[in-house]
Amino acid sequence: MKLLDDLLDLLLPQLCAGCGRSPALLCASCLAFLTENVPRPAWPDPIPRGLPSPWAAASYEGPVRAAIVAHKERGRTPLAEPLGRALATAIRTAVTRPGVAVVPVPSSRAALRKRGHDPTRRMTVAAVRALRTSGTPVTGLDALYHRRRVADQAGLSHTARARNLAGALGVVPGAPVAGRDIILVDDVITTGATLSEAARTLTAAGAHVHAAATVATTPRHHPSRRR
Repeated sequence: MKLLDDLLDLLLPQLCAGCGRSPALLCASCLAFLTENVPRPAWPDPIPRGLPSPWAAASYEGPVRAAIVAHKERGRTPLAEPLGRALATAIRTAVTRPGVAVVPVPSSRAALRKRGHDPTRRMTVAAVRALRTSGTPVTGLDALYHRRRVADQAGLSHTARARNLAGALGVVPGAPVAGRDIILVDDVITTGATLSEAARTLTAAGAHVHAAATVATTPRHHPSRRR
């Protein structure tokens, strides 16, 4: 079925990734779901141990969900620009001091082979470019990698996700993270397990992880909750 979908994408005119109606990458109406929100706290419930303060630009539903899935799973890589700009608003809200490094959560090797690209890294590049253009001094840093295979996270509980990810990430040899102020980024926060494990890995290497930023948060989160 996916092969048929990919073939149709090649043969048919590209329509809005959000609504599937307008002949555009994202129509103005769907783009508004990404860009016309104030980033908000995105604490999951329960909150995994060590999760840095999470911020999200939008809710993972409707056109936002459709755009993220199209970018991530259907190879519509130009969506990295509008998604990256939305991510930039969440990063900007999370930044509390100048000179922070923005570190994306990496795709697994299996996901890279399947998709042919790393969607979170692609969005991070676009977000850092947007932030630097607007005068926010941040640096992109590819500091994490997968040390071992992990199971697909879809459908796993927060406890199962934490077990699946425990010890799965490592710091890229030579990556300058010790003493750095870092904001972690991902496309969506669901249970927070991935961001929590990434923060643990970086903290163990001497980094200071101040916050996390994502394009979207699943609707079951409780944005106003604090630890």
